[in-house]
Amino acid sequence: MEIGINGATTMKATLHEDVTAASAAGFDAIEIWAAKLDTYLETHTLGELKSLVEEKGLRVASINSIEFITFRPPTEHESIVTRCRELCEAAQALDCDKIVVVPSPTPEDADWSFIRDESVRVLRELSDVAAPCGVRLAFEFLGFSWCSVRTLAQCWDIVTRTKRDHVGMVLDTCHFFAGGSELASIERVDPAKVLILHINDVEDRPAETIKDAHRLLPGEGIIPLDEILVRLERIGFDGLCSVELFRPEYWERDPTELARAAKAATLSVVGEHFTVG
Repeated sequence: MEIGINGATTMKATLHEDVTAASAAGFDAIEIWAAKLDTYLETHTLGELKSLVEEKGLRVASINSIEFITFRPPTEHESIVTRCRELCEAAQALDCDKIVVVPSPTPEDADWSFIRDESVRVLRELSDVAAPCGVRLAFEFLGFSWCSVRTLAQCWDIVTRTKRDHVGMVLDTCHFFAGGSELASIERVDPAKVLILHINDVEDRPAETIKDAHRLLPGEGIIPLDEILVRLERIGFDGLCSVELFRPEYWERDPTELARAAKAATLSVVGEHFTVG
């Protein structure tokens, strides 16, 4: 299993600092936060970034993310397609094969068939943009009550119906727990379609009240991580496991110190189930 860190974990750090911290902590890969990439490219080139990543012994595992891809009016939809094209070209230049895409809030009075069909339509269109660049779209369900796709089962239904080789999904343990996904649903998915496992934990609070800011380092909260990992191990998952935390108090820590703590916490949980590296 490859171990990575997502740029949301160290949100206040620059992309250069993210790469340096991830390397110092001994991660295999980095997920680039898209807004940090935009800022970096104001004064640097993709070639310089690729050289930096290679010099630090890392791999760019994904660019994260294009948010709220569904239910957009025509002009906004075109901006999503344009953004997808831009990030896919950047990913190709960085030898990165994944971009994370996120569903939108649920429209008023929308039923599941409407949500499912819109998600399939948009994923197919964006996949046609991504595939020529050798990039896969990792569709990430969000467990929060406002999101149109909240569970692993719903996400898998959409990915299956999309019928595109370049479309898979993200399983984020926070969203899995907050949205009430069933452990048994893990055993119904194709492990090859689980492109990224975002690992994290959450505070002891009712699931319906969980927000991104309540995330904790793996093993420090109440998510049944072992039970999730056992089932991923059972189906043969062996992809990217990346730490993704949005906790504001963590953002105040030194990026390298936080990256090292995140690596140690991840290994302590994942190492019981998977061979790392």
